[in-house]
Amino acid sequence: MTSAADIAQTDLDRLTGELAPELGRMAGKQLLITGGAGFLGYYLVQAAVHWNLAKPVADRIRVTVWDNGVRGLPEWLVALAGAPGYRFEPVDLIRPLPALAEPLDFVIHAAGIASPMVYRRLPLETIDANLNGLRSLLEQARRQADAGHPVQGFLFFSSSEIYGDPPADQIPTAETFRGYVSCTGPRACYDESKRMGETLCVVFARHYGVPTRMARPFNNYGPGLRIHDGRVIPDFARALLAGQDLVMHSDGSATRTFCYSADAVSGYYRVLVRGRPGEAYNIGVETPEISMRELGELLCELGRELFGYRGTLVLRPSPEAEYLVDNPQRRCPVITKARTEVGYAPQVALPEGLRRALIWYAGNREPEGA
Repeated sequence: MTSAADIAQTDLDRLTGELAPELGRMAGKQLLITGGAGFLGYYLVQAAVHWNLAKPVADRIRVTVWDNGVRGLPEWLVALAGAPGYRFEPVDLIRPLPALAEPLDFVIHAAGIASPMVYRRLPLETIDANLNGLRSLLEQARRQADAGHPVQGFLFFSSSEIYGDPPADQIPTAETFRGYVSCTGPRACYDESKRMGETLCVVFARHYGVPTRMARPFNNYGPGLRIHDGRVIPDFARALLAGQDLVMHSDGSATRTFCYSADAVSGYYRVLVRGRPGEAYNIGVETPEISMRELGELLCELGRELFGYRGTLVLRPSPEAEYLVDNPQRRCPVITKARTEVGYAPQVALPEGLRRALIWYAGNREPEGA
């Protein structure tokens, strides 16, 4: 069977190949990735380091990763110590920024709490990362512009959650939809701070010339997403690998489209380098839009094929009273803007992406509570 390492290597080879123009624009430049120890950091960080392996010193991207390590540092990130062009710094973005050794050329602000299970428990920390941390980075970019060293690209990770629960005539959902969001519900700390984060980015683009771009991820999954994250695919994968039934805490009718992580990261780098300043881009896939029940059944089928899984999908109410409050019934993007403006072209079909994800999880077991 293909190993977890094989899957990561294949994805990284593909990313550095198809992103050669974008990574080439960053050659010899300083790239800051905040929240690099998180899910999307897995391929965001490693793609840039992988690029450096075959490049002379002058053409390497100087990759700096900031993370507060609140959930510990994953093994893959620790293993990068000493990699060419790479540096890690323990930084908490709700505090003042540390002194910079050199000006920033490109910034990817991915620091934040994206798991509903966690951000409902830590609402103020969620708001702080999305607003205070973002404001500090934007102010740094403004200072650099005033000093004659402007940032060349600034990407803020927003969310498809800013759309709330769109009406049927707004699904698939384009970037022009203004959203239907509760500002007082249990998800508001995340949804509204992402919305306000986009407002900050637009203000700094229009008034101070900071080349901000916003990415709105739609249900990304795959290597790097921790198995204890609390989102549906890692929850199902954890049960499957333990030989347990997959427990669904709903009637299974809600629908989503799911985007494989390597596809998504290809989109994020394209938006960072090629997107229009002050603009937001949906990053996800348009099809298939499947129900949570169908997702569980597909994972059971893949589990039987890969691991001889014998469990099944069961429905059981959640012990958490607010588990489904303000949970969107449908989520599906229009990605025409990203396709036409930055060349975004997702490739990995859902069954293949889920197969890769399960193999990756099987090869990267984490202890409970990690």
